[in-house]
Amino acid sequence: MGIASINPATGETLKTFESLSGAAISSAIDRAQATFEQYRQTEMAQRSEWLHRAAQILLDKKEHYGKIMTLEMGKPIAAAVAEVEKCALVCRYYADKAAEFLSDRLIPTDAGKSFVRYQPLGIVLAVMPWNFPFWQVFRFAAPALMAGNVGILKHASNVPQSALAIEEILLEAGFPEGAFQTLLIGANQVSQVIEDDRVKAATLTGSEGAGISLASAAGKQLKKTVLELGGSDPFVVMESADLETAVATAVAARMINNGQSCIAAKRFIVQESIVDQFLEKLTARYVALKVGDPMQPETEIGPLATPSIVHELVHQVQTAIEQGGTLVYGGDPDLLELDDSLKRGNFFPPTILSDLPLNAPIVQEEFFGPVAMVFRVPDLDAAIRLANHSPFGLGASAWSQNPAEIDRLINEIEAGSVFINSMVKSDPRLPFGGIKRSGYGRELSEEGIREFVNIKTVWVK
Repeated sequence: MGIASINPATGETLKTFESLSGAAISSAIDRAQATFEQYRQTEMAQRSEWLHRAAQILLDKKEHYGKIMTLEMGKPIAAAVAEVEKCALVCRYYADKAAEFLSDRLIPTDAGKSFVRYQPLGIVLAVMPWNFPFWQVFRFAAPALMAGNVGILKHASNVPQSALAIEEILLEAGFPEGAFQTLLIGANQVSQVIEDDRVKAATLTGSEGAGISLASAAGKQLKKTVLELGGSDPFVVMESADLETAVATAVAARMINNGQSCIAAKRFIVQESIVDQFLEKLTARYVALKVGDPMQPETEIGPLATPSIVHELVHQVQTAIEQGGTLVYGGDPDLLELDDSLKRGNFFPPTILSDLPLNAPIVQEEFFGPVAMVFRVPDLDAAIRLANHSPFGLGASAWSQNPAEIDRLINEIEAGSVFINSMVKSDPRLPFGGIKRSGYGRELSEEGIREFVNIKTVWVK
């Protein structure tokens, strides 16, 4: 089976690769296990030095790596370069903090000495998505490698050049061959990896279906998983909010990565006393967005990653209208004015839907593209109920200047994170992950590095 890198802005095939054979996969696992036996003995200071070096390589060649991402999955070039910089940040964070996070934790008991020791598990499989081709991988790789684990990456099949570049960066930084390997394989080959006894755990960022598939396969082998899945994040705006700032942030929060982000704001829940103003201001900003070639610095919205995503959004928008929603703006890719070179690209216009009935089935779906659903609610109680009226629970953004409202929003919204008067984002210093059908486990921060270690109790009499 072939794996292709295709420019989503033009439809041009950039490069093709052959999937690894079963024998090649076995050899890679052999190499990973052999490396782990040695790598787990390396000093933390040595791992830190290698990871700092990886951060510097990323920064030195950030424009080069940013271009690879933009060509493969279409994010605007400025956002791609910023993603590379964020990868360097997470490398430096764990290079500096891992020793503290994994140091023995003394616990007073009636023993002569008792403590908790954190030790690596071994080979960890990472199944990663295309939407943040570098960041999603490095936020796994940095803590995993610092903990003494080794990694095997099965990246999304439309970003093979990004996947190979990450392995090359870590090798150039000094990590031993086999400490982190990219396997160009299809989804149907993941089972061979997870079923191997030497692979001790797996992490996946991606769709709900992909998470179910991996968790099922890992569960049969009694192997731990961490899943970061979809989201339909609420963006709650109360009457007391700073409306201008909320609207400006709403656009950024929905349009991040051309709208293809699990933590993008997708459901805008606005108090009815200000919803008409919110819609007017939001629409004006949507009209002004520049859609086009993602390699041009002035472009704000590039293409979606694949034609199937465009087709799915067209279907979802039409379904929303059929189920009672109002199309406020956008919705039809044919109305976009694009250069001839981009006519075969996967472009979708910024789109606003409003007045969807709360019992409409489409309200429960995730729109993975630049489509905003705007809902009007009478009060805080209704806003919180609607925010929680979703199978997902990844992140939430809420806007209010009222301390009592803020306290309730923090406590009552069902999500892995709540951001007050700010857009949802990931930060190496804070744990990241979801609840409900958005997954389980945490990445980043102290919690993230401890997901794939043996938390060993030691009692010395």
